[in-house]
Amino acid sequence: MTAVPQQGNTEAPVRGHMVVCGDDGLARRLADELREVYRQRVVLVVTEEGAEERTAGPVTEPAGTSSGGAVVPVRVSTASAPTRETLLRAGVDRAQALALLYEDDETNLRAALAARRLSPGLRLVVRMYNRKLGQHLEELLDQAALVHSPGMDRAVLDASTTVLSDADTAAPALAATAVAGTSKVVQADGVLLRAAERIPPGRGEVPDTGLCTLALLSSTTTDPAGAEGSEASGPQGPVLLPDDRTVAGGAGRGSVVLETVQYAGPALPARRLARRGAPLRELFSSRLRWALAGIVASVLALTLTTTALTDAGPVHAAYITLLDLFSINDPALDAPVTHQVLQLLSGLVGLALLPLLIAGALEALGTFRAAGALRRPPRGLSGHVVLLGLGKVGSRVLARLRELDIPVVCVEEDPDARGIPLARGLHVPVVLGDVTDDGVLESAKIHRAHALLALTSSDTTNLEAALYARTVKADLRVALRLYDDEFATAVYRTLRTAHPDALTRSRSVTHLSAPAFAGAMMGRQILGAIPVERKVLLFAALLVAGHPQFEGRTVAESFRPGAWRVLALDMATPGTRRPDLASARHDGEQPQLLWDLHSGYVLQPEDRVVIATTRRGLAELLGRHRASDRTDA
Repeated sequence: MTAVPQQGNTEAPVRGHMVVCGDDGLARRLADELREVYRQRVVLVVTEEGAEERTAGPVTEPAGTSSGGAVVPVRVSTASAPTRETLLRAGVDRAQALALLYEDDETNLRAALAARRLSPGLRLVVRMYNRKLGQHLEELLDQAALVHSPGMDRAVLDASTTVLSDADTAAPALAATAVAGTSKVVQADGVLLRAAERIPPGRGEVPDTGLCTLALLSSTTTDPAGAEGSEASGPQGPVLLPDDRTVAGGAGRGSVVLETVQYAGPALPARRLARRGAPLRELFSSRLRWALAGIVASVLALTLTTTALTDAGPVHAAYITLLDLFSINDPALDAPVTHQVLQLLSGLVGLALLPLLIAGALEALGTFRAAGALRRPPRGLSGHVVLLGLGKVGSRVLARLRELDIPVVCVEEDPDARGIPLARGLHVPVVLGDVTDDGVLESAKIHRAHALLALTSSDTTNLEAALYARTVKADLRVALRLYDDEFATAVYRTLRTAHPDALTRSRSVTHLSAPAFAGAMMGRQILGAIPVERKVLLFAALLVAGHPQFEGRTVAESFRPGAWRVLALDMATPGTRRPDLASARHDGEQPQLLWDLHSGYVLQPEDRVVIATTRRGLAELLGRHRASDRTDA
């Protein structure tokens, strides 16, 4: 995307635009997402360094979009900080939504408070890493909006403030890359869904439709000359949300189906990675247990011998044997020879018992001390994910992978990294060391791993680790976190050429998190967007009430091919519904979305449904089709 920087431009933007403020690549990605996917007018406020990265020229739509190449206005302004004057110059008082994407939480907090005073009804999207502070900020800004606008609609208030973290929003896609090899995922109520491409079925084969068929691909996607797919328009282009008749008539065309993301590799026993206690058999080594068993057997043997060779009963014989064992019995000087021999044997067993007790105490102490330390990878570990880097992004991905019950081994150079306490609490094995050193990846059992996620903050470190891992295991699934786009493209092509049979993915946190921020700016009902060739499918959560297209109709009757389709029903009662279905669950509850919804179910006004829709279809459902038509024209 290109734009003409207009520093100091005081021209008031058109009402209803969106303002994006930031100091890194996420702001530029978000502006592109809002312009290209949601067709919104954007005012981008960046620092001087960010403005220098943009080239001069008009901002035009990419070829193949529904607008036919029309110019979509984007205005760029430069400012060192999001002050009140900067926000007014960007037209925040007239804007529909504002995104504050500075890396400093305090800067975003100050700007959000200032923006709420300027426009109480403004939809705010704030980037914050501190979850607890973000939750308090949401409540504070929503209360401020209610105070300044007492008559504000409750639905508008629920969507007035959204606090997101780029690490949190990118974690599901990164986890899906390790599990399913793709980042085309949407998260709904803690469930990961992906859009999977299916090749045309052979004659007599039944096509795999997953949860449902989202689209039919263009007829040129399997042709080398049209590998990028055809234009969005035309009879050979992709067909979004086709009906059953269109799917049946699309012989020879690939399809995009919706399916849940599941881990296909072997899982480790829960005891090894998730147990927080120390079982008795882990307190003492096997050799110590065998030695203790020998002592017990010796005591029993002496007790039985004493009972057989003397007049003592079994209980009295055991008592005498234990007294001799602990050397607290009187010497059997005047006793028969048999008793003296048994006393000497008991003393010898007691001498062997003393070091055994000391060894057991030391082993138990070491086990309890190790319970709070980092675990080492088990010997028989295989089919796991090796995660490099436990920083801001790596720790979030680790938490997401463990929520999916995927075995993980982490590699981190800094023992004080942000994610070390999390790994210790989850009992995840961690290898401390520089990943570029010899033997570090071997310690993480890379030769038996299912996938490698290189998420450190250094591009060269991630690349070096990936190249070395491929020399150990050529078919290893690899996903790299790379910042530079041109470098990522070159790396991807080179690795694909060198290892054509192995799955390679390069991922950028800004690329993965921008759709979630864009969806939040459109309203919390937007769960995500998935590209289908040069078109886009949106996923949204809507209340049935107020939508005559759904209310009182069956699921089958509400389906409009090419516009929208009901996918799931929220089974939670209205009073217990989560306001934001796009966020992951952290309370341990099970998802309450019903995906296998009967086509004859009649939608009630109090129902909330998850739909797949086109951009124009969503604009019609939200009552913005006229505004959308103006921006698309």
